[in-house]
Amino acid sequence: MTAILSIATPAFADDAMKVVATTGMIADTAQRIGGEAIEVQGLMGAGVDPHAYRQTRTDIVALTNADLVLWHGLYLEAQMQDFMHKLEKRGTVVAVTDTLPRDMLSAHDEYADKFDPHVWMDPNIWVLVTERIRDALIEKQPENQEKFEANAAVMLAELRELSAYAETSLTSVPEEARILLTAHDAFGYFGKAYGFSVLGVQGISTESEAGLNRISTLVDTLIDRNIKAVFVESSVSDRTVRALVEGAAAKGHEVSIGGELFSDAMGPDGTYEGTYVGMIDHNITVITDALGGNVPERGMNGRLSAGS
Repeated sequence: MTAILSIATPAFADDAMKVVATTGMIADTAQRIGGEAIEVQGLMGAGVDPHAYRQTRTDIVALTNADLVLWHGLYLEAQMQDFMHKLEKRGTVVAVTDTLPRDMLSAHDEYADKFDPHVWMDPNIWVLVTERIRDALIEKQPENQEKFEANAAVMLAELRELSAYAETSLTSVPEEARILLTAHDAFGYFGKAYGFSVLGVQGISTESEAGLNRISTLVDTLIDRNIKAVFVESSVSDRTVRALVEGAAAKGHEVSIGGELFSDAMGPDGTYEGTYVGMIDHNITVITDALGGNVPERGMNGRLSAGS
């Protein structure tokens, strides 16, 4: 590993503070706060599953040459965990969830000593993550503290607006319809924040398998609870969700695909959905509409793509 860590090939082209972020949500938040003072390289783009992602040689070059590495932690990047802990010894690595109060976190469904990592699904928790990223940037570049604080304040205001939009929209869904069934169990914090029962075909990690017994049980749940819509995810195969729809149909219960949600990755680069705020706006809007609530067609600010 020492030989790998000594790679000196430049990963960045300019003199801005060089930041590498694992997930798109972290990369977008860091760029919003850092502005032109930093250059952010995100490792995982649209549709990439962080649970299964392994660093490439190119990633290793970027990570070892970065001024600051921002990773999520909470066992989200499970395949990168050992490498990140080795990088931590260099003093350039920050897990952006490391200061979250542990009583705010939910237990992991497979590991007794770990937590559900999907905290970005609750904008109020992401406020704390945003503040952690701001503080990490200030620690590395204190001369830009005022700029970072000002940029962060703008984003924090947007997150509070997003939370208010979620509350207004999702509470318009009839109580009996507040059941969210998706490909894997990524929406626990969402459900806790907005009063939804959340079911995943797979567990918290997409590495877990959904057996025939699990699918059969969920088909019975669809029928027993009269669930009319289920959701696929952009970063997870839709195979198991479609198996549920077909299984319910075979028993005379019609279920539709309510839409595609962004779970572990944001939308395409360069789109509104390819930002943290746009990602969550999309999810709120699609879920509310599919489950019978009242929501603007193009989301919180009218910026969602047509058909979102």
